[in-house]
Amino acid sequence: MIEINVTKTLHGAEGVMPLHVKLNIQEGEFVALSGQSGSGKTTLLRILAGLEEAMGSIKVHKQVWLDAQYSLSVQKREIGFVFQDYALFENMTVEENLLFVTKDKPLAQHLLQITELDALKKRTPNSLSGGQKQRVSICRALMKRPKILLLDEPLSALDPAMRTKLQNELLSLHKEFGTTTIMVSHDPSEIYCLASRVIILQNGEVKNDGTPKEVLLKTQGSQKFSFEGELLDIKKVDVIYVAIVAIGQQLVEIVVSSQEAKNLKIGENVRLSTKAFAPAMTQI
Repeated sequence: MIEINVTKTLHGAEGVMPLHVKLNIQEGEFVALSGQSGSGKTTLLRILAGLEEAMGSIKVHKQVWLDAQYSLSVQKREIGFVFQDYALFENMTVEENLLFVTKDKPLAQHLLQITELDALKKRTPNSLSGGQKQRVSICRALMKRPKILLLDEPLSALDPAMRTKLQNELLSLHKEFGTTTIMVSHDPSEIYCLASRVIILQNGEVKNDGTPKEVLLKTQGSQKFSFEGELLDIKKVDVIYVAIVAIGQQLVEIVVSSQEAKNLKIGENVRLSTKAFAPAMTQI
């Protein structure tokens, strides 16, 4: 059991914001942290890792990591941290990056085989693709067999095919090592595929907490489909108004009333929903 009850004052683009998070996380859970930029997700990861100070308490399997009088050092926290920018040693080979953490060659070999990196173990990071670098970063984080694996949007810079591949590898590693995993992600498909629990942060507080299905499948009343996106533009075409909305990697056009066109603001987040809809699914 991980018991978190922390408070910290954040200074964001919109001014001072208090971060106050109280959570209990079970051993072996795969938790996804989501929410808008600046809501405190990465800060919470850094507090858990001991990279940022905070008030309050953290207990991991009844061991105190943080309280009013004490803060366990970063080196003594059994944490694996995977950053967005890989943070690899460019002057070391793939294998040396792993063995720098601990001289456990059998474990390094096992991780490299699972992630299909064994043939690249003598190469340096600057000769690898982004997906390969991220796999090395994940392997290195698991070299200490950490109690907690922290992932800060680890797959956000990868193309869709590579993201899917690494999601599968990440889930396999999570299950094999039995590590409690906490991942920051904005990708609903990624969260749904990987996480057993989703926690939404908003303005430094927990707004929603549940299974991916409970949190991500948003329907109200008799609505059949509901999507969130960013309003990019509103154009008048003859006598009607058409809104251009970005949903994920796609743009959609929605007919809106003249009153809606007046009230909507370019750049704001909107929710699209439909009550009567017969979807068709085809392969692409």
